Amino acid sequence: MTEKLHAPVIDWFDSHARDLPWRRPEAGPWGVMVSEFMLQQTPVSRVLPVYEQWLARWPRPADLAKEPPGEAVRAWGRLGYPRRALRLHGAAVAITERHGGDVPTDHAQLLALPGIGEYTAAAVASFAYGQRHPVLDTNVRRVFARAVTGVRYPPNATTAAERRLARELLPDEDGTAARWAAASMELGALVCTAKNEECHRCPIAAQCAWRLAGKPEHEGPPRRGQTYAGTDRQVRGKLLAVLRDAHVPVPQSALDRVWPEPVQRARALDGLVTDGLVEPLPGGMYRLPLG
Repeated sequence: MTEKLHAPVIDWFDSHARDLPWRRPEAGPWGVMVSEFMLQQTPVSRVLPVYEQWLARWPRPADLAKEPPGEAVRAWGRLGYPRRALRLHGAAVAITERHGGDVPTDHAQLLALPGIGEYTAAAVASFAYGQRHPVLDTNVRRVFARAVTGVRYPPNATTAAERRLARELLPDEDGTAARWAAASMELGALVCTAKNEECHRCPIAAQCAWRLAGKPEHEGPPRRGQTYAGTDRQVRGKLLAVLRDAHVPVPQSALDRVWPEPVQRARALDGLVTDGLVEPLPGGMYRLPLG
């Protein structure tokens, strides 16, 4: 079955893949890496404008490494999960110091960069350098769960069985494997979606174990929902927005105005400081981090 999946999915990708800037040759490995950081838990539509601005300002890792980490947080804007900005800045510094400013080609060296985990290392090695690695994001995991395992949704966290299946499904040839990784991801993003899947558009619908089983409902643990309103994440975002808009330190009073509940506001601010996203100064002043 494995080989029967490859050709139709890759052929579909060749005809239907979105023209995204990080897929163009001029993006280079750094453009691929930036996109992978930004796309984690964030839709393409929100990433596109920030990505373009980021690459225009910092076309190489060394350009970002020269800036204070707070500038990365500022440029991250409202993409959410701003610790990703700090991690990307840390990776840029390490690339500049350890690899002469070039994103390393070796998977182990990618994995050794700060802020880069199993998924991102595999994605950069695959998409930037055409290497053979299993690339397991949420979209790919959902495609594999349905097409091969016959269940509607994958587990909440990636399992050893999923990693084993992803390795088994990898084409043998490097370039084909890299294409398969991108194609299966795109299939999950555009057709085999979490809700309202479009099986009539799917190139492997006739082989899909879940469809052939009658699309049984999800029987595992409840899927995690993402709430935002009223959470500490929302408060953190409001506090960071004040600091991003200010190019000088701001007083505590300016931060106090963004959220009426003092205990939650203080907890959110403490969390930002602990995460290195906000730097406290004497006299009750705060700023984005300089170092």
